[in-house]
Amino acid sequence: MLIWFVAVYLVITVAVGFYATTRVHNSSDYAAAGRSMSFPLVVTMVFATWFGSEAVLGIPATFLEEGFAGIIEDPFGSFGCLMLVGVVFARPLYRLNLLTIGDFFRKRFGQHVEIFTSLVIIISYMGWVAAQITALGVVFSVLSDGGITTTQGMIIGTIIVLLHTLFGGMWSVALTDFLQMIIIVCGLFYLVWLIGDMAGGPVNVISHAASEGKFTFLHGTSAKDIVAFLGAAVTMMFGSIPQQDVYARVMSAKTETIAKRATMTGACCYLVFCMLPIFLIYAAQMIEPEMVKHWLTEDSQQILPRLILERTPLFAQIMFFGALLSAIMSSASGALLAPSVTLTENIVKHFLPNMNDRQALLAMRCSVLAMTVATCLFALLSNASIYEMVGNAYKVTLVAAVVPLFFGLFWKRATTQGALTAIACGLIGWVSLELGHQEGDFWPPQLVGLICSAIGMIAGSLAPQFSAHRGESVSDMAAAAASN
Repeated sequence: MLIWFVAVYLVITVAVGFYATTRVHNSSDYAAAGRSMSFPLVVTMVFATWFGSEAVLGIPATFLEEGFAGIIEDPFGSFGCLMLVGVVFARPLYRLNLLTIGDFFRKRFGQHVEIFTSLVIIISYMGWVAAQITALGVVFSVLSDGGITTTQGMIIGTIIVLLHTLFGGMWSVALTDFLQMIIIVCGLFYLVWLIGDMAGGPVNVISHAASEGKFTFLHGTSAKDIVAFLGAAVTMMFGSIPQQDVYARVMSAKTETIAKRATMTGACCYLVFCMLPIFLIYAAQMIEPEMVKHWLTEDSQQILPRLILERTPLFAQIMFFGALLSAIMSSASGALLAPSVTLTENIVKHFLPNMNDRQALLAMRCSVLAMTVATCLFALLSNASIYEMVGNAYKVTLVAAVVPLFFGLFWKRATTQGALTAIACGLIGWVSLELGHQEGDFWPPQLVGLICSAIGMIAGSLAPQFSAHRGESVSDMAAAAASN
């Protein structure tokens, strides 16, 4: 019965994706739904895109082992990112009326910066989409009781996500996200009530976690602990800002006010609902400590699915896997569409500058297919956990794209040379430390890369201006001396 429910749900999701094709008339409809979304739809898309497999499987498993100190990147860093986008970035970006975030870099700094930052953004999405594909493999394996291997499940999941996203684009994402958000909300609230009662009530679960020190944000108070905290916090908080999925949701809103408020509301929804799977997994430890201990050594991402299958009635299983699949599908489709649009608009168009809109739409769909194949291969070859995949995805944008975006928007003296220097310094600083980084090292490589990028932007922008100003001063002095 449960497997049939999952099959019907996936068929409906794919059908909605095909229906969304009827609303796609041009590349703008495909990429940003024609800037026509209302407040509820934008909130839904922000929440549903970010609330993915890591929120249901990755974050809870990491919390169980390390507490809040282990999940600073996500959900707290992600919440900070969306709030910053709403408060600081939404209005100025919306007013530019551009299709992609890469278009901003071209308009502000030129073609070279556009290409470099767009490539960085595209690469960063591979980890995020791969995490969703990995989660689908886990779900299909658990549901089939091993009849479908995780690898086979990943391939099946990839095909389903591709069919859902390929034809309808942003309209497909928008139409399914609203339904999926309802399933996520209802399913998680019901499970919190059911599992919480099995563990002795919510107060008992929360007080037990507090007594175990799970709500501490720092591993310690030394300088090293504080620097590690900052490195984890900025990875998602800043690294997620220059992302096409964030920009697309801002640009899909009817007005800039909706873009701002909906992003902030989506941030609050995301943080609140990330707490529910955390509650569930800690309750699972109190209900089935031996089972949790076993899966912590095998694969901690399977703790919640196993608890639901072994200790809850069929309706609860339907609600859980419905919520889980909704989270994965909504996040995967949005994360797959974003780099595909960037690839077409900011890379392919430079090689095919005479493309008309019809050809651009075809190129976007071909890019979706290419990105799907690439991320599936990446997921199959990666040994990282879901949480690690998501966290690592944003390090590259943190060190190479954040500084050019921020300074490009809010510092008039930022130049193309400064942006290129920022990208180079950020990547060199990060990679040089990352290659030899060990767990006990003082400096997080991504934090060093961010600092180097900021220094590169300031130095690269001001040095030529200072030299030019100095040259003018020398010329003026020479002219004055000659006149005397």
